[in-house]
Amino acid sequence: MTAGPITANLSDKRILVTAGASGIGRAIAFAFRQQGGRVVVCDVDQGALDTLADEAPDIGAVKADVADPDAVAGLFEYLGDHLGGIDVLVNNAGIAGPAGFLEDLSPDEWRRCLSVNVDGAFLCARQALPWMKAQGAGSIINLASNAGILGFPMRSPYAASKWAIVGLTKSLAMEAGPFGIRVNAIAPGSVEGDRLERVIEAEAEARNLSAEAIREDYYRTSSLRTFVTADDVAAVVLFLVSDAGAKISGQVIPVDGHTETLGGP
Repeated sequence: MTAGPITANLSDKRILVTAGASGIGRAIAFAFRQQGGRVVVCDVDQGALDTLADEAPDIGAVKADVADPDAVAGLFEYLGDHLGGIDVLVNNAGIAGPAGFLEDLSPDEWRRCLSVNVDGAFLCARQALPWMKAQGAGSIINLASNAGILGFPMRSPYAASKWAIVGLTKSLAMEAGPFGIRVNAIAPGSVEGDRLERVIEAEAEARNLSAEAIREDYYRTSSLRTFVTADDVAAVVLFLVSDAGAKISGQVIPVDGHTETLGGP
């Protein structure tokens, strides 16, 4: 069962969702669109962007790698040209990174995971903040993970990146709060979809177990014995940027059915 709809009057709010052409980002983008927001998404997957453009031509779609400072600068130029500014930034872009024991991981694998997951959030927030400060309002939502609250053996680059997102969120909330800008993070658990299936397959290979055994491990970590959906995450994002969430900042909100522990060898 997915969460019920959240009503938030976002008419004319200017919104950027990174990695917004599929998965969680797509669900967030469509939720904002349904509530009247003016939405732009970026993604590295041109095919997913093309599909999104066909289904929702009113959503701006830009190909951009958020780990690339020049690409992010170009993305915000597009945002300025098409929306004239930004009210809401959702730093959703992230990759799962490699699975394995730390000593078996390559420096390139480590660096790429942190570059997308952490540098991407930094680069986008850095571009958005001058606009938000000038208007005295704004909301930034960073996608963390329950791996940024607990440890996650065999997934250390991913966990390290999500702990960094938590630190970034709390620090930036302190910096930006006096300017009327709220900064929060959402920490999803295991989110149903293709990405989770790829993560399960990679961990199964790293641990020499079946994918079904890994899936059952993940399932048992939740007190509610459930995976969450992209729509569950989108509902909490809408709440945080709505008037109902106007006094919430500097928080990390799990959406995970209460994770008791994360798996590992």
